Amino acid sequence: MSHFSVIQDKLEQFIKKYYINELIRGGILFFAIGLFYLIATLLIEHFLWLNPGGRAILFWAFVAVELVLFLKFIAMPLAYLFRLQQGISKEQASRIIGHHFPEVSDKLLNVIQLNQNQRQSELLAASIDQKSSELQPIPFKRAINFRKNIKYLKYAAIPVAIVAVVTLFGDQNLFSNSYERVVHYDTAYEPPAPFEFRVLNESLQAIENKRFVIRVQAVGDIIPENAAIDYLGQTYYLDQTAPGYFEYIFDQPTERLEFRLKSNKVTSRTYVLEVLKTPTLLEFEMVLDYPSYTGRTDEVLKSTGSATLPEGTHVRWKVKTQNTDEVLLKTEDTVFRLLPLDSRFEFEKKVYRKMAYVLTTSNAFLKEYENLSYDINVLKDAYPEIRVQSKSDSTSFETNYFLGQVSDDYGLSKLQLVYYPVAQPEKAGYSSIPIGRTNVDQFTYVFPGEQELEEGVSYEYYFEVFDNDAIHGS
Repeated sequence: MSHFSVIQDKLEQFIKKYYINELIRGGILFFAIGLFYLIATLLIEHFLWLNPGGRAILFWAFVAVELVLFLKFIAMPLAYLFRLQQGISKEQASRIIGHHFPEVSDKLLNVIQLNQNQRQSELLAASIDQKSSELQPIPFKRAINFRKNIKYLKYAAIPVAIVAVVTLFGDQNLFSNSYERVVHYDTAYEPPAPFEFRVLNESLQAIENKRFVIRVQAVGDIIPENAAIDYLGQTYYLDQTAPGYFEYIFDQPTERLEFRLKSNKVTSRTYVLEVLKTPTLLEFEMVLDYPSYTGRTDEVLKSTGSATLPEGTHVRWKVKTQNTDEVLLKTEDTVFRLLPLDSRFEFEKKVYRKMAYVLTTSNAFLKEYENLSYDINVLKDAYPEIRVQSKSDSTSFETNYFLGQVSDDYGLSKLQLVYYPVAQPEKAGYSSIPIGRTNVDQFTYVFPGEQELEEGVSYEYYFEVFDNDAIHGS
């Protein structure tokens, strides 16, 4: 390969690197100028809120500018790089190299021009080859320094910094909202309201038939002096508690409500107030099954859970409820769950001692919402009583006459005389005295009467009465 062919190859490599450098610089400038123009376009829309016609101009102007920038900084260098279009000539490349390498001066350009001479002689060819050999050591590609493009990065950093500052410290949706409106320029958009309503309640869940307070704040550049609430086709004014703060009370909500907040021409989105159904006790009765030995007639107590009952009474609680999943009967140390039967809850228990208890109702939303307290007092079976009057026979001091009265709270079962030799109670004898199985009765008795006693032996004796207690025994 001749020395001049080497020079030509090095010039081709230089031209290729030259357009790669142009593409790098063009890419940076395309990004920087294009992004800056995009920011300017979005800011114009943000502050002016143009109509569809104005936004159409912004959109197509942006497209046109970006297209021109793309052609200038990207498409043209690519066309030159891939030889789709004629770029710089070798003479122009020589001049650029000559500016960078003083030792090349005009030699390179002179060689290129001599080679273009149509009348080349052997002497001219030798001269070209000689000069080419002198230029061959020169690294032409070093005339292009990619690092010089770093200075253009500052132009790209400016719009990036603007976007970062606005996003971090300003309105995060400023660019996205403006972009949306510019892209959809044929859609009509309303400018944002000067304020918005914020409901401050953590939860919009009210309890059925209990007052619920809605707390509202108006936030924005302009604070309204009054506000209203619209629901069920009616509009009511809110109470102002402080500048920009309002309240409204739902007295006894029973059903789910949809409402909106209004002030001037600003209307909020639709809010929903959910109403939690309360677990309610509708009917309540206690079926009392008294111990049979008491002789009392069984009965039913309604709308009350308190009573005074004989010991051992069998009690059945029957509760009718609404919106209730569970009913508990809670005593001091135990919790009983009532058994669900259709629309009722039931529980039964024999009562032997005083019992204070609470009935609670619950559902999936409200636990132990109702707490109804009651007391059951228990009447213990009393001991039977006996009163006896005695009188001695004036003609026989060994004979005594007795008149007695016996009684019990629920009934008597037995009356007897117990007698035994003094100091020998183990030899006791018994004599039954007939009485009625009533609460009160009288009796008479004569001692010794028909009792067979040992002559000369002193006796002690007493009367013994029994009740009908079936729980603890007579």
